[in-house]
Amino acid sequence: MNDHAPVAVIGAGPAGLIAADVLGAAGVRVVVYERMPSVGRKLLMAGRGGLNLTHSEPFEALVGRYREASARLRPILEAFKPDDLIKWVNGLEQETFVGSSGRVFPRAMKASPLLRALLARLALRGVEIRTNTRWAGWTGDGALAFVRADGAAEIARPSATIFALGGVSWPRLGSDGGWSTPFARAGVTLAPFKPSNVGFEVGWSEHFRSRFAGEPLKTIVLRFGEHEARGDVMLTSYGVEGGAIYAISAPLRDALARGEPVLLHIDLRPALNEAEITLKLARAKSGDSVSSTLRKALGLTPAAANLLREAGTLPADPATLAARIKAMPIKLVAPRGLDRAISSAGGVAWEAVDENLGLRAVPDTYVAGEMLDWEAPTGGYLLQACFASGVHAARAILRRS
Repeated sequence: MNDHAPVAVIGAGPAGLIAADVLGAAGVRVVVYERMPSVGRKLLMAGRGGLNLTHSEPFEALVGRYREASARLRPILEAFKPDDLIKWVNGLEQETFVGSSGRVFPRAMKASPLLRALLARLALRGVEIRTNTRWAGWTGDGALAFVRADGAAEIARPSATIFALGGVSWPRLGSDGGWSTPFARAGVTLAPFKPSNVGFEVGWSEHFRSRFAGEPLKTIVLRFGEHEARGDVMLTSYGVEGGAIYAISAPLRDALARGEPVLLHIDLRPALNEAEITLKLARAKSGDSVSSTLRKALGLTPAAANLLREAGTLPADPATLAARIKAMPIKLVAPRGLDRAISSAGGVAWEAVDENLGLRAVPDTYVAGEMLDWEAPTGGYLLQACFASGVHAARAILRRS
C-alpha cells in the first residue's frame, strides 16, 4: 500500500460522492473516477420525483425495511442515521422538510441544487473528479486499470479504493453491473442480480388494457400472504406499478421465482369493513346499474369498478360483491426485467466483506451503495443506505491512517 497516494473512489453516485466528501473533509487526497460524461446521473433522475432523501419513521421501523440485510446494515445505519443525513444536506445549505407521509425531501424538491453544492465543496477540498473514465479491472500486480473515452489507458495505484458503482438498474445512467466480471475473477463472492422496486405483468383482458392503462388506484391496500402495503397503484398496459407494489415487490418476485402461483389481493376500500360495504350496496336504488351503484355508494372510479370485472361477472348479491371489493384477486405473471426496475438486489455478498465493508479478497478495497446485496422499498430507504454505506467505508479508511 502506498500511503502517499490518493484514495480512489470509483463511481460518482450518492455513495461515492459522500465518501469523497468525508475523506476530503479529513484532508485526504481523493480522486473520483466516473465512466459517464457527468456525475450523479441516477441521483438526478431520482430527483425528478422530488428526491426522497430518507424517512422520518422510528429507527427500528426503518431498519426493518431492509429485510434480510437488516442485521448487516444496522451498525452502518446507526452510525449515519436519517438525522445525520439531514444535517449533512443542511450543511450544503439545502433545506429539508418532512412530508405528510414521513418522507424527507429537500425544499427545492430536486437533486440538482444539492449536487451542485456538493461538487462545489468537493472542489474546495481538492477532490479531483475524472469523468469519461471507465474502470476496466485490476492489473496482474493489483493496480487499477482504466480506459478513457478516447481509448487511452490509465493505471492507478491508490492507497485505498472505494467502489460505488451501483447495481444493474437504469443501465443507461451508468449502473450496468459490468464490474461483476472482474470482481468474480478476483474471488469476490457475488449474489445473482434481481429486479427490485419493480412492476409486475398481469394478463389483463384487452378491453381493460385498452381502456384503463395509465389510470391510478388511489389509497388502496395490497395483501399477499403476511405482506401488506398501503398506497397507490398505477394500472399499466402490461400490469401494475407504483409505490404500494414496490413495497412488497421482493416477496412477490421471490414467490414467482420459486414457481409459485401469485395472487395479489387488492382492498379497494380499506376504510370500510365488509359489512359496511354490504350495507351500502344493499341500500342502492333499485333502478341503478351496478357501475352506478359502485360509483355513488362507494366512490369507486371507472377503473376500479372495471377491475372488479377482471375476476368475472359482477355478483348481484351485495355480500359477495363486497367480498370482492375487499379482496379483488389479480394473478401476477412475472416481474418486469432488471432494465425496468428502480433498483436491484444481489451484487457483492455480505460474506465477501468485513464489518468495515472491506473486500476480503482484495486488500485495501471497500464497496458501498447498491453494489452490496441489499434491497429496500422506495420511500427514502434506498438513498439512506447508499449514503450511510459510503460514509461507513470512508470512515474505515480514516481509522487505519
